[in-house]
Amino acid sequence: MSKQEGTLLSILRKRKSLVRILILIVTILWGYAWVLMKASLEFMGPFAFSSYRFGIGAVTSLLIVYILKVGLPPKKYWKHLVVLGMLQTSAVFLLVMFALRYVEAGKSSVLLYSMPIWSSILAVKILGEKLTTMKIAGLSVGMLGLLTIFGWDIWTGQSIKIIFGEILIIIAAVTWAVSNIYYRLKLQELSQLQVNAFQMLFGAIGIFSVTIIMEWGEPVILNIQSIYYVLFTGILASALCFTVWFIIMGLVDMVTATISTLLVPIFGLLFSSLLLEEEMTVSMFIGSSMIIVGIALAQLKNPRQA
Repeated sequence: MSKQEGTLLSILRKRKSLVRILILIVTILWGYAWVLMKASLEFMGPFAFSSYRFGIGAVTSLLIVYILKVGLPPKKYWKHLVVLGMLQTSAVFLLVMFALRYVEAGKSSVLLYSMPIWSSILAVKILGEKLTTMKIAGLSVGMLGLLTIFGWDIWTGQSIKIIFGEILIIIAAVTWAVSNIYYRLKLQELSQLQVNAFQMLFGAIGIFSVTIIMEWGEPVILNIQSIYYVLFTGILASALCFTVWFIIMGLVDMVTATISTLLVPIFGLLFSSLLLEEEMTVSMFIGSSMIIVGIALAQLKNPRQA
């Protein structure tokens, strides 16, 4: 840990109210970013937008690492950072942005943030974590929530494109969970600021490669509106928010951090409803509530362990 990073942690440890405010700000910005991700598709392809977003995000993150004097990661970690970047940034956001062509932003945010459910399942299988009563209850409720959203769309004769998009986002959530497990296996000893910056760099390279293959020659409209979308999601939502979030994770326990992220789909649904006029259906409300409650339950300890 660099001296500057340590100073920031020291200040935040003394001001717990500031930490809570930062958590709220970060989750609001992430929730709002879903609206911009959806709206950006009016101006460019999903992969082109992701290239701009994470290219700018990677440069900003590397600049933060330089300013905080965190330094370069040891060579033995570079191959793992490439793998993590391909999973966490390239695969997840290529799938999500393509799916946003067909799926509403609010619903997409809920489906992607089912990630803790898949992480819990994989942690039991791969990391040997115990499946407690509360985890079983939480995972069951969360899975029922997913089925409520997904199953309802199937039974009501929803467009095959929407169903396809929802499947892609669920695959992205599973991929995100896999990247979390990979991080815990291979990169947990590394500074989280280094992990964020360099996995985003390699992920951006992966996205750029796919963009050249899939969207070469397609129109890209750059105006005040589209540039705002790119800069906001790249600099604020990707680079700065993740940097702040990793610092916060050094101050709060994993349960608090995980449950706090559940604010993101809530804000995603709220902003999508207000700004994109997306309709909140009964199945969406019930399913979203079940997923959020399920993830929260899965993070709690049994009464005997509390």
